[in-house]
Amino acid sequence: MKANESSWDRIARVVLGAALIVGGLTAVGGTGGYIMAAVGLIPLVTGLIGWCPIYSILKIGTKEDATSTSG
Repeated sequence: MKANESSWDRIARVVLGAALIVGGLTAVGGTGGYIMAAVGLIPLVTGLIGWCPIYSILKIGTKEDATSTSG
């Protein structure tokens, strides 16, 4: 598993994920809030680990060397 996210992408994902989790649990509440928080886990986790499975499937990435085949 090779990192395929640049630093700006990782920061954006962590911020978005945290916002969805906090917003879902505090502002929305109920079942919709829990769903929103669960969806927020996806960008949060991918931002923290620096690897996105969808980027890997599509063979793209925002990191400079993410699409190189050497290594």
